[in-house]
This record gives sequence, C-alpha cells and structure tokens, in this order.
Amino acid sequence: MEILSVTVEKPEEINFVLGQSHFIKTVEDVHEALVSSVPGIQFGFAFCEASGKCLIRYTGTNDEMIALAKMNALKIGAGHSFILFLGPGFFPINVLHALQRVPEIVTLFCATANPTEIVIAESENGRGILGVIDGSSPKGIEGEEDIAWRKGFLRTIGYKL
Repeated sequence: MEILSVTVEKPEEINFVLGQSHFIKTVEDVHEALVSSVPGIQFGFAFCEASGKCLIRYTGTNDEMIALAKMNALKIGAGHSFILFLGPGFFPINVLHALQRVPEIVTLFCATANPTEIVIAESENGRGILGVIDGSSPKGIEGEEDIAWRKGFLRTIGYKL
C-alpha cells in the first residue's frame, strides 16, 4: 500500500466541499439539494464511481466549477468520493445542511477555501481518502484583541447580531 498526497487545485477564493457517498444517485440528489436550498447557486460537482464503469460522474450550474470538480476528482481518484466547488460568492455554510440531508452521503471530510491536501491510500484495489490537511497549523492561542476582532468580524459580515 502506498500513501499519497493530492493537492486540490483551485483559485484562492473558491470554496469546496470534499466527501464520500455510496451510490451513483448522489449526483442528481446533490444537484437537487443545492438548487433547492440556495437560489441561483453556481457550482460544479464530481463523483468517483466505484463500480461498474468507474467513471467520474458530474453535474453543476457553472462550467468553470464543473471543470474544476472533474479535474480534481480525477486527481483524487478515490472510490465513492466527491468534490463540490462553489462559485464566487457562495459558501459551504449555506449548503452543508442540505448536503447532510442527502441520504447517500456518508462523510464530509472538509469544507474550505484554504490550500488543501488530500491524504490518500492506494492499494491494488483502488484508492481511499485517509484524511485532509486543511490550511495551516495554529501559530498560537487567541488573546483578548483576537477575540474582539473575531466577534466584530462575524457581526460585520452578518453572521451574528
């Protein structure tokens, strides 16, 4: 068995969600969940089929995000994994609940815009996701100034009153 690291390729500001599902039906169910929960959402979704033809199945509403999803899904190549790219101005916080309600989804590994590496195990049977390296390691513990900034920031962007 070999351990690999696959870097997610994307523009810096673009958010994505990485997960695992168990059925080809996921592609259509995720599409329906996203367009039903966020009007006008722009996204690209790709799913690595793990049996039958073993194709990268995909859907979306934005050609650039669809291209990113297909390219990264092919690089990751782990059975039943999926990757969802959200267009500019769309964020994981707005879609995670909808994704969690899709019956075929069994795991969400990460939801981020950070530079991300996917840690993969590869055997003669295929590939599986072991985990993710999402962004950077902590550089310390927040102080009073940092707490004030955090609270102010969340209110400035409208997530807290």
